[in-house]
Amino acid sequence: MDHDQLVEHLIFAKELGVTGVSRDPAWRARKARVSNDAPVVTRPVTLSMNAEEALAAVRADIGECTRCKLHALGRTQIVFGVGNPNADLMFVGEAPGADEDIQGIPFVGRAGQLLTKIIEAIALTRDDVYIANVIKCRPPQNRNPEADEVATCEPFLFRQIDIIKPKVIVALGKFAAQALLRTLDPISRLRGRVYDYRGAKLIPTFHPAYLLRNPSSKREVWEDMKLAKRLLET
Repeated sequence: MDHDQLVEHLIFAKELGVTGVSRDPAWRARKARVSNDAPVVTRPVTLSMNAEEALAAVRADIGECTRCKLHALGRTQIVFGVGNPNADLMFVGEAPGADEDIQGIPFVGRAGQLLTKIIEAIALTRDDVYIANVIKCRPPQNRNPEADEVATCEPFLFRQIDIIKPKVIVALGKFAAQALLRTLDPISRLRGRVYDYRGAKLIPTFHPAYLLRNPSSKREVWEDMKLAKRLLET
């Protein structure tokens, strides 16, 4: 490990809440301290942690989350994310739907089946990419996530992105693109452009569920995916 890599590991560990390290075995087995106003469990992190382990640590930190009101509004389970922890391409959607809430996996319903075809159209598989959502719990009746729910949950998405370090992020749909880019611009204005985002190139495009209702927009999504593929190959 060279100097720059070591610095990067230390910065990442600090972001996860690590304030120091020790060679004492008792330090590794210590219990995390939890404040009354921030009930988040932070797992001990080592500098040799790989991406899969780091993602598992984030999932453990989420726990059976009760940080926002969605836990009491009918969610079945948390839908964390799935795919290659070292993916160059990451897809970010809005929130889990009914099928995802049941299975605990993002994009498994009809929209998910279409997303699989979109991924395969650029000669990749779901195992090659990583798929997650802005928020991890299904909102009731699939309504849009509310501002406080996003504010509570998006730090976990940021940690997923920072661990995976994708080259390209595809934001699926208006809400995901607006939430990530902090804008109210419509998806029709956002798509077709490339944005710098947390060390990656971000491409907004239409959500697969929108394409099921508006199949004529598949052409625009195909153009967006060709752009993503060109960026991946650069």
